[in-house]
Amino acid sequence: MERKQFLKSLGAGAAFALTFPCLHGCSSDNQETPGTIVEEPSGVDFTIDLMSSEATKLANNGGFILKNLVVVVKNLEGEFVAASQVCSHEAYDKVRFVENDGGIFYCDVHGSRFAQNGSPLNQVDGNPARQLKVYNTELNEEENVLRVFES
Repeated sequence: MERKQFLKSLGAGAAFALTFPCLHGCSSDNQETPGTIVEEPSGVDFTIDLMSSEATKLANNGGFILKNLVVVVKNLEGEFVAASQVCSHEAYDKVRFVENDGGIFYCDVHGSRFAQNGSPLNQVDGNPARQLKVYNTELNEEENVLRVFES
């Protein structure tokens, strides 16, 4: 019996049973998701205890944490800045701080780049990018507490 005839004799069910493990192994479940589309946070006003384990990454310049859809950063100059974790391009929650170009906000879904003041640094898909929302920060040095808030 030739291979073609053999495969026909197996039928669709058997063929599916034999190929399913390969197809499942090649699915996108094994890849990192591009992020989640979310709404821009509003009414942002929270504090971070800089002595807490939550804030450990903020001890070093260039370190950042994610909290309440906000990227809170101790920039390369040692100042605290905060911006929306939600990209202004397509609202994915993937904005992070990277040390490139003196420290910028970057969304790895489509490559959007923003200055620390939120201004766009590039175009995405040929369209001009919109401003990334930036929040105020206020450091209470006596209590080692950082407040992140909207004005």
